[in-house]
Amino acid sequence: MPRVQLPAVTPKRRAWNKGRLVGQKRPLLPKQVWAIRARLELAGNLRDLALFNVAIDSKLRGCDLVSLKVIDLLRDDRIRERVSVVQSKTNKPVQFELAENTRETVTNWIKSPEIIGSQFLFPSRFHDRPHISTRQYGRLVRDWVVSIGLEPSGYGTHSMRRTKVAEIYRKTGNLRAVQLLLGHTKVDSTVRYLGVELEDALSISERIDI
Repeated sequence: MPRVQLPAVTPKRRAWNKGRLVGQKRPLLPKQVWAIRARLELAGNLRDLALFNVAIDSKLRGCDLVSLKVIDLLRDDRIRERVSVVQSKTNKPVQFELAENTRETVTNWIKSPEIIGSQFLFPSRFHDRPHISTRQYGRLVRDWVVSIGLEPSGYGTHSMRRTKVAEIYRKTGNLRAVQLLLGHTKVDSTVRYLGVELEDALSISERIDI
């Protein structure tokens, strides 16, 4: 009796994203920003408070945020209201503003013993690294969102970058302003980054009467 060759059966692998939220990371809502900020203030965590506030205000990518130098923000012994840095991804400058509360937290941070003698704003606690890594920054973001009861898989370092511009877009609908703040070369990139849909565009158009 001839033997029948059965097809090979490949065991099913568990999908890498099963049970996880994928896609763009969510921006924080204003109430969530204040909740995280309040927890960091109560904990007296100067570094994380300064890092969180600068992340929200600067709208920088993680790689540019962690490599900020003290001199980038400090001028004449005062924290600048507006800062310009060159983005590592595009090699083009981008400007951002620092709110009064952020300037105050950065001032307190750079006066602390932990940062004295460091040229970087957020130095690493490991001697072989000049500043905190993007991976460490990602872990901190996870800790922050978990501390206020959010699902960590829905948030990441890009949540920090998107938070303020998402609120600006929600209140003004000004894509060009958001494009400039993010340092995007094309407005199409900004549209995709914000997840702007036709319904959003129509809603904005309905509010304009000419």
